[in-house]
Amino acid sequence: MTTDPGTTTRNWFSQGGEAYARFRPEYPGALAEALADLAPDRRLAVDVGCGTGQLTAQLAEHFERTIGLDPSEDQLRHATPHPRAQYRPSPAETLDVPSGSASLITAAQAAHWFDLPRFYGEVRRVAAPGAVLSLLSYGTPTLDDTVNARFQHFYNSEVGRYWPPERQLVDSGYATLDFPFKEQPGPALDIHKAWPLADLLGYVSTWSAVRRAREAGQDALLHRFAEDLAELWGDPATERSIRWPVNMRLGVV
Repeated sequence: MTTDPGTTTRNWFSQGGEAYARFRPEYPGALAEALADLAPDRRLAVDVGCGTGQLTAQLAEHFERTIGLDPSEDQLRHATPHPRAQYRPSPAETLDVPSGSASLITAAQAAHWFDLPRFYGEVRRVAAPGAVLSLLSYGTPTLDDTVNARFQHFYNSEVGRYWPPERQLVDSGYATLDFPFKEQPGPALDIHKAWPLADLLGYVSTWSAVRRAREAGQDALLHRFAEDLAELWGDPATERSIRWPVNMRLGVV
């Protein structure tokens, strides 16, 4: 089979904050609604390590005010706008939030990068009485049978060695993270998407392991994966099913 050269030769693996905003899968709308229902009130939600604000903007649909915090100016420049969302540059260990003000504190796909003892100290400082903390992550995606085996081999055995150690925390659903709060179960949710080949490769381009592989001079490995996937995919415009499990540690501060 001859694949579209524009699909396989484009440098999918050299992208920045704009790619992150475009290709990272958004959480299901039911997640923000469920978290809002668990909070003691809907005055203020704080999304820590918000990146481009995918969850921040969803929370803003349910709270009077929402603050998205991230140390990356590049990520914040591409943040999803919302009239009730404000974005500020701030690390997780020194939250730019008034004490005792936050009804909900979230960290989506970010807590594995935090200095957790310092972050938890800040959580206790900014939390309003009865506030809820949710550490969220989504696991390894599963694709349809046509391409899943090649994708999983790339994830685990090829680019896998370039994942930072913190990635193991994401793959475990944060199960081994210290979580010194009164814990309760969260809603059972998945992320479902139907993507053409370009969107999947764009998503892969945002992985920290891909960035590290490129820094190690492994562009050939990345492009071989893109070519193999295109061969298996067929028409690159075909949309294939992708599923990510949503994992959560949830507790009252």
